[in-house]
Amino acid sequence: MPNCFAYCYQLNGDHSKPALTLDKINNWQSTDGLLWLHLDYTQPQAQQWIQQSHLPDIEKDSLTNDRERPRLNQTKDGFFLALRGIDIDKNTQNKPSDSMVSIRGYFTKNLIVTTSNQPIVAISRIADHIEGGFGPTTIGNFILSLCDHLVSHKMTVIDIIDEQLTELEEQVMTDSDMNLRNNIAVLRRETVKLRHSMTPQRDALAKLITIETPLLSLAERQKIHEVDEKISHALDDLNAIRERANVTQEELMSLQSEALNQRLYFLSLITTVFLPLGFLTGLFGVNLDGIPGAEDHLSFSIFCGLLVGVLILQLALFYRRKWI
Repeated sequence: MPNCFAYCYQLNGDHSKPALTLDKINNWQSTDGLLWLHLDYTQPQAQQWIQQSHLPDIEKDSLTNDRERPRLNQTKDGFFLALRGIDIDKNTQNKPSDSMVSIRGYFTKNLIVTTSNQPIVAISRIADHIEGGFGPTTIGNFILSLCDHLVSHKMTVIDIIDEQLTELEEQVMTDSDMNLRNNIAVLRRETVKLRHSMTPQRDALAKLITIETPLLSLAERQKIHEVDEKISHALDDLNAIRERANVTQEELMSLQSEALNQRLYFLSLITTVFLPLGFLTGLFGVNLDGIPGAEDHLSFSIFCGLLVGVLILQLALFYRRKWI
């Protein structure tokens, strides 16, 4: 297999010898069948091959662009489709957005050229199916297989996020970890990023279903429509997770605010109790002549009893007003 190609297969030909040489790729004819090439566009050889190919100039730039939003662009000979996926073999349980990858493809009657900047599980599985003899044989089946893998991976990540949110909801009620608020905020950001990547992808597939092109049969359009519905359901799940995260964060803030109010209330009661006691002790503690009981040895005991009586009266008043 040529170094600049990650995968190169004849989809509707002989699968017993799927790897093609560079000479066979360059001399490929429309009568030879459907050819699929996958390149890592970060490799100089891949960029050189793309620029020297007979692809449209706009699509050459799109296949090698670092920032490519999910979209569909129809051309004279076919169409360009950009998608986004998540490489679930990486540590997506912590930060799914770190494993977000862009997949671009240009599709014509006899050629499929896809590019990415790193290995992708969905692409490798399609290649494994082809080598196993049961891979896609048409453009519609290829797009269907690719989208189905990408959506399945995203559904797995959504399930992981849902489980993480469930754990956070339980911790809010049982744990006083100060990191809970930050963990919920991180989960909300991951949900927003995932939803931001899936919404244009759903729109691109919806547009793909309606465009006039001979590359897709009616049955293939219907199956792609089912994948598009899966994305819509996944977006609904993300919206539900986002709402749950908002409620969980509000509940956490409410509990933290309530705990703070209880502490402030307790401190206020202590201050209120000792305010008159402090006033009396300060008044009778001045170092001046004429203080009542200065010469009586029982005056200190009487004064302490007076303070205890004031304290009891305060507590009784607080209890009657239901402050304690």
